[in-house]
Amino acid sequence: MNQPQPQPQPRPAAPTRRTVVLAGAGTAAALLTPAFTGSAEAAPAASAKAASRPFASYWFPDSLPTGTPGDGVTWRSLKAWRAEDDPDLPFNTATVPLADRFTPVPVNTTARTDQARISSLVAFGNTAGNPSQGSATADHYALSHWAYIDELVFWGGSAGEGLVLAPNAPVVDAAHRNGVPVLGTVFLPPVHHGGDLRWTRDLVQRDGAGRFPLAAKLVEVAVAYGFDGWFINAETEGGDAALGTGMLAFVADLRARSDAAGLRITWYDAMTVRGEVGWQGALNAENTALFEEADSMFVDFRWTPGTLTASGANAEAVDRSRYDLWAGVDVESAGWNKAVDWDAIIPADGPHTVSYGFYRPEWTRSHLPEGRTPAQFHGADQRFWTGQSLDPARPDRTDGWRAPATAVADRSTVDRLPFATTFNTGHGLRWYENGRATSDAEWNHLGLQDRLPGRRWVVRTDGRTPSVGFDFADAWRGGSSLLVDGDFDAPATVELYGTRLPLSRRTVVELTHRTDPGSGPVTVELAVALHEPDRPGDPIAYTYVPAGELRAGGSGWATATLRLNSLSGTVHALGVRLTAAGPVRWRLGALAVRDAPEVPSAPAGLRITGSSSGPDGTALRFRWQRAAGAPRHYELHRVLPDGTRRFLGGTCGTAFFVPDIQREPGEKAARFQVRAVGELYTTSGAASAKHRW
Repeated sequence: MNQPQPQPQPRPAAPTRRTVVLAGAGTAAALLTPAFTGSAEAAPAASAKAASRPFASYWFPDSLPTGTPGDGVTWRSLKAWRAEDDPDLPFNTATVPLADRFTPVPVNTTARTDQARISSLVAFGNTAGNPSQGSATADHYALSHWAYIDELVFWGGSAGEGLVLAPNAPVVDAAHRNGVPVLGTVFLPPVHHGGDLRWTRDLVQRDGAGRFPLAAKLVEVAVAYGFDGWFINAETEGGDAALGTGMLAFVADLRARSDAAGLRITWYDAMTVRGEVGWQGALNAENTALFEEADSMFVDFRWTPGTLTASGANAEAVDRSRYDLWAGVDVESAGWNKAVDWDAIIPADGPHTVSYGFYRPEWTRSHLPEGRTPAQFHGADQRFWTGQSLDPARPDRTDGWRAPATAVADRSTVDRLPFATTFNTGHGLRWYENGRATSDAEWNHLGLQDRLPGRRWVVRTDGRTPSVGFDFADAWRGGSSLLVDGDFDAPATVELYGTRLPLSRRTVVELTHRTDPGSGPVTVELAVALHEPDRPGDPIAYTYVPAGELRAGGSGWATATLRLNSLSGTVHALGVRLTAAGPVRWRLGALAVRDAPEVPSAPAGLRITGSSSGPDGTALRFRWQRAAGAPRHYELHRVLPDGTRRFLGGTCGTAFFVPDIQREPGEKAARFQVRAVGELYTTSGAASAKHRW
């Protein structure tokens, strides 16, 4: 990618992965070792090969580099990949379907609908170092501003690790819950970054029948793993017209296969139709044929106001939308301090020229100092996506950074019942269940992230404006809650969700909340809007439903159940109104809208499919059978000898890896349980398994 070129991904610090042996066929095959009996109880002393940590998959197209891979790196050929031989496929498979989205009336007059959209290219880790199911740290790029994103690219690839990178399941599941498609990356690097033209030729090779086997493999991988397509970035120099012809035919074949499978392709502006690498910074005769075979094109950073204007016209000349072009905005090193000619992309006084794409917005985390906290990250991320005002309803027109919330209309997927949220951001310092910490370990797993408010944070008040944000010191469920903190001198309405929720006489809202020590008393009301504003920027008209008064000095978690049978129609927005006199620290731990309670069906067949012991404890791989219906996710606990449960992790799939299990004093066997969790965060009965020491 140019300019600047991405550096080769550094090799991760030796996670010491080894090849696993797959017994049986099909994606549900278990990892068997001589010590494994196949029952719900695993014997000790299994081979270390049986329980290695799974990572997101990566490959070379066909031929491998010369020499030996670095520590923690496995060289693989995509051409040789088969689902039935992939031991990590159950851990890497996303299961959340891509949700439909709608666009509420914009909260300000500057955001446009049906014009520019945003692509986001994010490196969540090194190519060889993306854990399949999160990790034991809260220091993670927990992307959550999905409301402004139209496409996420799981960016990576390097000559020393692999060039084809599949997204991990947590990222895909979180994105899909918010209606955002996720693309894997095919990166053919420049020669000075280790690129070799043979890898480009490998990608576009034909078989004896003239077909493209690697195009077929790319589609097969995306379908098997559950993500949405590929970002193709061919930057290796030295090609000729024959290679250009081959690449165009390859992309056309990939497009036909992708259309049949419901996948998408984004082409990066590097290789031209002549087979040469020539970054255009434009859509023109050098790349239009490739763009026509893709769903969109990422325009290199060399663009100018003139080339973008011409590019939009060129897209329309081939009967395509100008907004299928992403103008590259490199924020890797400067974030919101990047000088951008915004009027060339999204003019303030006219129609947007094209869409745009952020390169490496994880700067909002990486620029923070060591010891950064989740709250600091979310503060920086809000500044990036919302703007200097930190309120999308009040854009700061003096801000040189034209934040997405000021230009692009937000989207929502909250359009059916039941709907619930615990304001869980997908990482935390502890794990909470019903207001109690059931694990003191840090964690991250984006697949467990809730659908979070898209507009952060709109606060309507005639008095002092309180601060609003995610807080990690206490939670009702997951790792975080919503904290409103301020010195109140007038009622304040905090707007939360744009919705399209149908009301019936049975509809109720459950609101779980508390105050912190030192807080004054506060009266709480649910804010319900039955209509959208007539025009962008107009305030929402709410009806207020009393939810009780919380006392001063801190109170325990309380759940108010509010019946909405006096209302009818469709709920278009939800929020809360707080009334107090003086300082208030109020937490919202959960919000649920439902017609009837629901309890998910239990999973079955929990089994340990591999174990290995090391100096830090025993690592285990688990599998189970999917519960009937559509559970939101699954949670795995260890049952301690005193009968208490310790949270080990969660996933939307049916496989999980747990490292470093320690034997408890006097324990003959470690006991484990997995439960399904429904959309209302109710839990099922448990499936159980033991690991004998």
